[in-house]
Parts: sequence; C-alpha cells; structure tokens
Amino acid sequence: MSLSIESVEKIANLARISLSKQDIPLYTHHLSDILSFVDQMNSVDTSDIIPMAHPLDAVAWLRADVVSETNQRDHFQTLAPQVDAGLYVVPKVIE
Repeated sequence: MSLSIESVEKIANLARISLSKQDIPLYTHHLSDILSFVDQMNSVDTSDIIPMAHPLDAVAWLRADVVSETNQRDHFQTLAPQVDAGLYVVPKVIE
C-alpha cells in the first residue's frame, strides 16, 4: 500500500505532529513501507495456528491465598491526625 504526500500531511495534522516540507517525502516512503509489510503479514495463512495468551507460552505461578501480614490497623490509626469509628477522617474537598 502506498501513501500519498497529502495522506501523510493529513495524518500528521490529525496526530498534531509538525513535519517540515523536506521531511514529508521521507515519512511518506517509510510509512508506505510499514503498510506494505503489514499487508505482507496479513497474507500469511494462520488458519492452523492456535492463538496463544503469551508469546513464550509462559505459565503464571500463583501463590497460596494466605494472610502473610499481621493486622496493624490500630497502630497506624494512632499515627493518624483524626480517626472516627475505625475510619480515617479527611477534610472535605468537594462542596
């Protein structure tokens, strides 16, 4: 797929990218090459390929769901400036 200079200028405008006039032909060439490569990749038959969740087919090792820390709420609330019924009291910020 080949892009025109006008297309690249429009893409740059939509992306809010400032391109100088002498750089536009280079960007046109590079973007056209990228789109040609994508077209080439789309032409590959992948109907027999099973989709993978991870490119390395890695397995996520899960840890046991057990409590590993002690409850220190009372200790942390003694350090707070203001606490009410076990909750931290903060200044109202929305009227």
